[in-house]
Amino acid sequence: MSANVVGAPTSRWSSQALHRARVEPAYGAFLMLWIGFFLIPLVFGLDKFFNVLANWEGYLAPWVVSVSPFSAHTVMLIVGVVEIAAAVTVALKPRLAAYVVALWLAGIIVNLLTYPGFYDVALRDFGLLVAALALARLAKTYAPTRNRSGHATR
Repeated sequence: MSANVVGAPTSRWSSQALHRARVEPAYGAFLMLWIGFFLIPLVFGLDKFFNVLANWEGYLAPWVVSVSPFSAHTVMLIVGVVEIAAAVTVALKPRLAAYVVALWLAGIIVNLLTYPGFYDVALRDFGLLVAALALARLAKTYAPTRNRSGHATR
């Protein structure tokens, strides 16, 4: 596989990426996971401040609040900040950040499994954890890296 130089995100870069995704399925899978693991944590993290999608405090196991020095609302705001940071980190460094997201999802799964009624959500999050690990593996091959002069390469 040859190394292609990938420039800054421009319409030319986008069209090259889309073409490559059409002809190289593994690269297409990497792009879908990379974009998804940027957008989903970003949206969920932002929603922790607005509760439009869900009442997030309802997903927090009571024991988490009891061991925390913060209220359930404050814990959810902290979770929102962490999720936004994870999204940005995935966008910039998917090779490392995908593992961090997988660990974060493992923590969410533990929280959900210790609180009856959310086993279905825990199973969904386990699927996301597997997808995050797939992103990490694909990122080893497909994520752009910076060379010594600061230019993006693959």
